[in-house]
Amino acid sequence: MLDVRWPPFIVRDANRQALAYVYCEEEPGRRAAAKLLTRDEARRIAANIATPASPLVAQSPAGPSAAILSV
Repeated sequence: MLDVRWPPFIVRDANRQALAYVYCEEEPGRRAAAKLLTRDEARRIAANIATPASPLVAQSPAGPSAAILSV
């Protein structure tokens, strides 16, 4: 879940626990001095954090029935 209050973007889990805060700044001078992200960059990063990851599955030479779950 992505909480789009401004600033920061807050990524929350299903229980509303905050998982990440992604900060940004729109003023170029302040952004450069503090090395912050633009609003669009921060939104994209927060959205990627909020997107559930798909499990990585490697195919073994024995075929798909012998797939190994890799983390």
